[in-house]
Amino acid sequence: MAITIYQYKGCSTCRKAIKWLNEQGLEFTAIPIVESPPSAAELERLHGLSGLPLKKFFNTSGQSYRNGDWKSKLATYDEAAQVAGLAQDGKLIKRPLLVSGDTVLVGFREAAWSEALLSS
Repeated sequence: MAITIYQYKGCSTCRKAIKWLNEQGLEFTAIPIVESPPSAAELERLHGLSGLPLKKFFNTSGQSYRNGDWKSKLATYDEAAQVAGLAQDGKLIKRPLLVSGDTVLVGFREAAWSEALLSS
C-alpha cells in the first residue's frame, strides 16, 4: 500500500519518523507540509478517516498556533473554518501526517505506526 508522509525537514519528530520508515524498509512519498499542505478537501477526508477529533490535527506547540491565537479560535470557529486555517498554513498541522490507504496517523508514536503499518 502506498504511504505518503507530510513532513517538515526542520522537525526532529519528522526526521525520526522517516528514519523509522527507512529502517522498516517501507517505501513512501514525502511531501513538504509547509510548501504543499493538504487542501481543505483532503484534510476533511483525512479527518474523517482518522477517527480523531479535529483538534488533534493542530500543532499546538508551534509558533503558528500560538501566534495565530488558535487556542481561542478553536473554541469559536466551526469545523470548516478550522480546516481552512489548517489548509492555509502547513506549520499549523501536527506532523508528521501519514496517509496509507484508509489509515491516517497524526504525529509519530512508534507503537501506533508499527501496529498500523507492520501488522498484517
